[in-house]
Amino acid sequence: MTTSQSTAIALEHGLERHGDTASASRASALDAATVAGSVVFERIGKTYHSSAGPVHALQDIDLSIPSGSIFGIIGRSGAGKSSLLRTINRLESPTSGRVLVDGIDISQLSERELVQLRRRIGMIFQHFNLLSAKTVYENIALPLLVAGATPAEIEPRVLELLNLVGLQDKRNTYPTRLSGGQKQRVGIARALATGPEILLCDEATSALDPETTHSILQLLRDINGRLGITIILITHEMSVIREIADQVLVLEQGRIAETGPVWKIFGEPRHEATRALLAPLQHDLPDDLRRVLRQTPPEGAAQSGFERILQLSYTGAGGLEPDFIRISQALAAPVRLVHGGVDRIQGHANGRLLVAVPASHALPELPPLAHGAAAIAHHIEEIGYVPVL
Repeated sequence: MTTSQSTAIALEHGLERHGDTASASRASALDAATVAGSVVFERIGKTYHSSAGPVHALQDIDLSIPSGSIFGIIGRSGAGKSSLLRTINRLESPTSGRVLVDGIDISQLSERELVQLRRRIGMIFQHFNLLSAKTVYENIALPLLVAGATPAEIEPRVLELLNLVGLQDKRNTYPTRLSGGQKQRVGIARALATGPEILLCDEATSALDPETTHSILQLLRDINGRLGITIILITHEMSVIREIADQVLVLEQGRIAETGPVWKIFGEPRHEATRALLAPLQHDLPDDLRRVLRQTPPEGAAQSGFERILQLSYTGAGGLEPDFIRISQALAAPVRLVHGGVDRIQGHANGRLLVAVPASHALPELPPLAHGAAAIAHHIEEIGYVPVL
């Protein structure tokens, strides 16, 4: 890693040296007490200027992130995710509006106060940003060393963090000898070195395979539960949001598309951008059935060779979950599961089921079966007819 890259890491972690505050820095770096960790955006706007004219990266962002939560920010490329995240530690200054951390307007902080703020905000990156010439131990120790901590103070803290991220046996290993998941664990440990109250995750799992992504997300959830740290992550993968976040913000072209609890956004997305991001996770009609699907019912005796396909959707509201006995009774027909899936998100059932009933059976009116005490799903849609396989 180059000197300029090292300097960038130092800025992001608030590692500028201030000799007259060395004692205070050591106390701050080694203080493990949990602090508030709340973030509020008030009418945030960010405009970049280029040869082609102004680019409005963020517009009218009003948002509160609760202390101790895991908050996801998602959007398509160019939506403004990174710009918004980097205003929290003032690596980006908004063109308009205010960012409040623990109720304090960070635009009013002096240079010295900004250094202290950045020590309370850790950050991990998509490509790890480790120093290749330093061991795992030395990479994790770097924020403490620059903050002025002594070797006697640094060692127990680094050993504690190595244990936390499961790398006790990698203390003297260099980054080139680590897997991607191990490198990210080092990055997480380094970000936690100064005992931050907020952890920013910039596409932290995008360079990892699915199995490693799952293990890193489990680690982050464990850290949140054990230490009470507010975790704010940006990603373009809804599967990451589903697995770890409590609340989510969907950004589209620099504006808020929608925000709310993850189960509610997944269960009933209202904005086109959200629906597009969720599309890869949806259980739509498989191609083999789509090829033989017909919209009009068969006539007469031919009905015995066909099944009617219904789509049952569950938004997570009201505790309603799939119950095949009730579904069969309500439809007065035998029911066969064709395709689909239901996830439990924050204790709520979210998903879609495609079920088949014999085309020869007359069905009751479907709208009443999606409302009130008689509901078997939140939404019921007749898809069409397919031959019995």
